[in-house]
Amino acid sequence: MNKANLKTERLILRPISENDIKNIHKLLCLEETDRFNTSGIPNNIDETKIIVEKWIFENNLENNKCFTFAVELNEEKEFIGLIGINLGKEKYRNAEVWFKYDYNYWNKGFATESLKIIILFGFQTLKLHRIEAGCAIENIGSISVLEKVGMLREAHTRKLLPLKTGWSDNYGYAILATD
Repeated sequence: MNKANLKTERLILRPISENDIKNIHKLLCLEETDRFNTSGIPNNIDETKIIVEKWIFENNLENNKCFTFAVELNEEKEFIGLIGINLGKEKYRNAEVWFKYDYNYWNKGFATESLKIIILFGFQTLKLHRIEAGCAIENIGSISVLEKVGMLREAHTRKLLPLKTGWSDNYGYAILATD
């Protein structure tokens, strides 16, 4: 069960709730944010509600494998994005991280700051061995964030991501608990 509230100098990462649906819908509908998103823009808030309810359900499972957090500015309590960590098979002690931020908060270090705390959460609390992430090769912002937190590029997979602009190659990144 995801009861974790993670804090950084400027951010609070807390499990998402039904109160976040409106903000998440706004985030998911931003053209700039959708550019490298494989799931596309929801048609309406009801579609977003279904997505959010699934994340809340997964967060509340006894042995949950998916942790989805709302990211807020510490002082203002303003919603700026989402970050998650999805566990792989237990034997491998690995997970995949993902994040999505309102473009008004890009290039301010928030994604890097929140990803650092999620990686710590993964290694210290979840006792993971390996954390992975992937992104479109054109997604320079995400590439920068992944590299700033110490993740290493391990793969270049051809035409993996179905983006609205067509199939995109994907870079695979990872960090180990021993790094």
